[in-house]
Amino acid sequence: MQVISIIPKLPPAIDGVGDYALNLARQLHQEFNIQTHFIVGDPDWNGADKIAGFPVSQVSDRSADALLTLLSGDRSSTILLHYVGYGYAKRGCPVWLVDGLQRGQSLFPQRSLVTMFHEVSASGPPWTSTFWLSSLQRNLAARLSRLSDRCITSKQLYAEIIANISRGKHQEVPFLPVFSNIGEPDKVLPLLERQQRLVVFGGVANRTRVYQESQAVLEYICQKLNIQEIWDVGTPTEVKVSAINKIPILKIGQQPAEKVSDILANSVAAFSNYDPDFLAKSTIFAAYCAHRLLPINATGSTSIVDGIEPGKHYWVPNPQENDVDMQAIADNAYSWYQTHNLSVHIQTFDKYLFSNSVMII
Repeated sequence: MQVISIIPKLPPAIDGVGDYALNLARQLHQEFNIQTHFIVGDPDWNGADKIAGFPVSQVSDRSADALLTLLSGDRSSTILLHYVGYGYAKRGCPVWLVDGLQRGQSLFPQRSLVTMFHEVSASGPPWTSTFWLSSLQRNLAARLSRLSDRCITSKQLYAEIIANISRGKHQEVPFLPVFSNIGEPDKVLPLLERQQRLVVFGGVANRTRVYQESQAVLEYICQKLNIQEIWDVGTPTEVKVSAINKIPILKIGQQPAEKVSDILANSVAAFSNYDPDFLAKSTIFAAYCAHRLLPINATGSTSIVDGIEPGKHYWVPNPQENDVDMQAIADNAYSWYQTHNLSVHIQTFDKYLFSNSVMII
């Protein structure tokens, strides 16, 4: 069996959606012998024509014709689209992509389209292009939802939106918070057996925000947890901070997934400054939970979102708080993660990719 997987980019580009798609493909092949043929939707992507043993094609330009040319080579395999508007168009409106898929469906109606909505549409203040293009973004997502035979997403809010904009075609849309892109260790130590190390891991923008906006929070964390070192893991930022309240920051740089996994598995806590309502679609938060350390976020949501509750599944530092059971939070985060880990993803995607009926989970 073969799946055609359409993604914005693949490694060596740093792209969370590409990493997600590649890990998914590896596991589908390992467990069900499903072969994936990738189609990269960025004509400027610079990579090999084979990755991890999977063939890779690339659109010559962002046009419906270019996509249709690639899709015409295989007229029967299920298409798995990893959709995030800004991955396929600078302004988040990939008209060419939806047009190409629609034309392909007309030419090859027997072929299924399964869409993983990593995003639906964006929003922003009136002085940004996002505000003025949000309607077009939503219309494209609506068209795509109605073209798709089955849909999956990473957030309950997105599932509700897709059910609404699909005009009844997808009444129940399953949502699976994303899995860890750096692996899931078999053995996870209790916090007392780990190094008193705080990890800051992720993309440049997120880690820059941590050091620019959360220094006071970091100082409190280091004092509260008796942190001896802060390890900064990822592509180097331009931030010049080398210590937090005399606690040294070791800039480890970009590392292979296995090395990052080892670092997290032996650290007591990890920090992020992320929108708390969108933690379910953060592969960084997923990695923290999968490694059963203490996940810390700069701010907390005002409600339970996607099954994630502040104070239960992640710590929101507050100097006014009483004693906090850090191990309980780490355990709760780890348990929450098991409900949608890579194994759960694989079982779900296998059924969705090769099923003619909608499965409700």
